[in-house]
Amino acid sequence: MRLKHFFVLTIVLSATLIGCKKDNEPVNFHYELYPTNQGHYVTYSVREINIDDALGLNETLNYYMKAKIGDTIMDNQGRIARRYERYFRDSLNHPWALEDIWTTLIDGSRAELVEENQRTIKLVFKPDKYKEWNCNAYNSFDALDCYYREIFEPASINGFQFASTVTVEQEDFLSLVDYRRKYEQYAEGVGMYYKHFKDFRILNADTLNVVKGKELIMRLIDYGTE
Repeated sequence: MRLKHFFVLTIVLSATLIGCKKDNEPVNFHYELYPTNQGHYVTYSVREINIDDALGLNETLNYYMKAKIGDTIMDNQGRIARRYERYFRDSLNHPWALEDIWTTLIDGSRAELVEENQRTIKLVFKPDKYKEWNCNAYNSFDALDCYYREIFEPASINGFQFASTVTVEQEDFLSLVDYRRKYEQYAEGVGMYYKHFKDFRILNADTLNVVKGKELIMRLIDYGTE
C-alpha cells in the first residue's frame, strides 16, 4: 500500500511541477513577424496597374521598392518610433532613391505604421484565429476589418523558405460595380513578404471589365540588415 501511495504521490507532484513550469513560461507574442531593429530591410518587386477609362488610362508599372527600418523618431502621437524609409528604383541596375519617411513601432499588442500621417494597425499580437481588428481605427479612412488566416504556416516566395508565416485578410468584396481584394503576408524574422491590393470599379459584376481603379502586388526578392 505504501508503494502504491508513493507512485500516486509521485505522479501528482510531477503533474504539478509540469503545470507550474508551463505557467511560468513567458508568452511568445511573435513580435518577430514585424521586425523593428535598425537596419532591417525588405526589398520588393512591385507591379502596379492603374485604370481610368474616362481618362483613357490603362498602364502597368514595374519597379522595385525597399522598406528599411531607420533611427528612432517621434511619431504623430508623440511616441518614440522608428523611421520607416521607402526607397524606389526602376531597375536593379539603378541607384536607390529615398522617396518617403514614415514611422513605425510596436505599441503593446499592436504593430503600427504611420503612412502620410495616417496611422494604420498592421498586426495585433499574439496572432490567433479569434483576433479581429479595424486596420483604420486611428485614421480618417473607412473601417477595414482584418483577421488572421493560415497562422504560423510555412511558405515560400522567390526561392526563400519561411518556417512560420501569417496571412492578414483585409477585404474580399464583390458587387455589381465594385471589386476589392486586399491581404498581406508576414514571416517571422522578415516582416511583410507579400502584399495584394486591388480596388476596382467594374461593370455588371464582371471582374475583368474594369472601368477605374488600382492593383498593387508586392513580392519579396531580398531581405536582411545593413
